[in-house]
Amino acid sequence: MNTILITVISLCAIGVVAAIILYFVAQKFKVEEDPRIDTVESLLPGANCGGCGYPGCRGFSETVVKSENMDGLLCPVGGAATMSAIATALGRNAAASTPKIAVVRCNGSCENRPHTNKYDGAASCAVVHSLYAGETGCSYGCLGCGDCVSVCKFDAIAMSTETGLPVVADENCVACGACVKACPKGIIELRNKGVRNMRIFVSCINKDKGGIARKACSAACIGCGKCFKECSFEAIKIENNLAYIDFTKCKMCRKCVAVCPTGAIHELNFPPRKQVVPTVETKEE
Repeated sequence: MNTILITVISLCAIGVVAAIILYFVAQKFKVEEDPRIDTVESLLPGANCGGCGYPGCRGFSETVVKSENMDGLLCPVGGAATMSAIATALGRNAAASTPKIAVVRCNGSCENRPHTNKYDGAASCAVVHSLYAGETGCSYGCLGCGDCVSVCKFDAIAMSTETGLPVVADENCVACGACVKACPKGIIELRNKGVRNMRIFVSCINKDKGGIARKACSAACIGCGKCFKECSFEAIKIENNLAYIDFTKCKMCRKCVAVCPTGAIHELNFPPRKQVVPTVETKEE
């Protein structure tokens, strides 16, 4: 009995001594965390999407607090309103930010881009991209397996059964950039959302020469330069047989859309163009 009692007392004494030692060690090496980090995190949407470029909302909060100013820092989900609230809480000024949205730069629908073979394997764009160019003659276009859909946490993108291409829902997209990172072909881009969601962009990334690109997809950009010549604002450039519209310079005049011979330039959410009714002259007898 005495042996058991001595053992219990000894273990308790060791536990108490160990606890005291651990307490003093913890106090010695504890890291003081700025309470403002919790404040900033509470103002964030809590999506933890990584669209800000940091590991979740906590990582973004720590970066914001430690930074001297708000330049280059943006929560794409919360947008300007959230950044303004954070700036107010920290006593800083938030830089104005333009809302962005994901844009699919591929016009290779089932009708425009006929299939030349049939893939029978894992339904993943990343897997297909690592194996070969895809089921069509265009080695640049959408692979159609929906990796962008699976990574979207906001139900903002879906595969169209009619075209076989991803379609972005304007009202759900928060420009987190997850779909951009998931696409192995790089056909998805974040662009300015535009006034009343109006956008103009070249829906093609095919860098092949005109004839080759047109053979693979009837709606491909052929690098003809007509849009470049038509633009008065230097918003369009031609590189590697491909036109690109700089959304920071584009004035939404839509002249480039009208002159594109293949329909590779898309205009979204614009009002219908006015139909010009030809006048018929009548001769007096």
